[in-house]
Amino acid sequence: MGLIDGLLGHAGETPVEKLAEEFAPLLAPGEPLQRAFSTIRDLIVFTDRRVVLVNKQGITAKKTEYRSIPYRAITMFSLETAGHFDLEAELRIWLSGQPAPVELHLGRGSGSQAIVALLAQHAAR
Repeated sequence: MGLIDGLLGHAGETPVEKLAEEFAPLLAPGEPLQRAFSTIRDLIVFTDRRVVLVNKQGITAKKTEYRSIPYRAITMFSLETAGHFDLEAELRIWLSGQPAPVELHLGRGSGSQAIVALLAQHAAR
C-alpha cells in the first residue's frame, strides 16, 4: 500500500508478519493469521476461523476495539464500489441474530475486491 493510498483511506494489504506480535494474545492455539488489510488506522484481519475488525479510536489511537466475527455467523455481505468522484467503497456484512449489518468504509482500490473474495471463500464453508 502506497503512502497516498494510506492517507486517502484506501484498503491495502498489510503483511501478516507485522501483526503477529499484536495478535498473538487474541488467537486460539493453532489459529494462523492469513491476510490483513489496512486503512489509515483500522485493520481487517482474516484467520482460518474468523475475521477480526480492528478499530483504533481517539486521537492517539491507543484505545482499540477488536471485533471478532466467526465465518459461520456471516449470512450475507455486499460491496458498494466507488464511483468516479467517490473515494470510498462500502462493505456491509450481515450477521445472524443482528438486525443491522456491520458497515466498513474501505476506500477505492484492489483491497476491497480481495476482501470480498476472501469473505466469499470463507463464508461458503
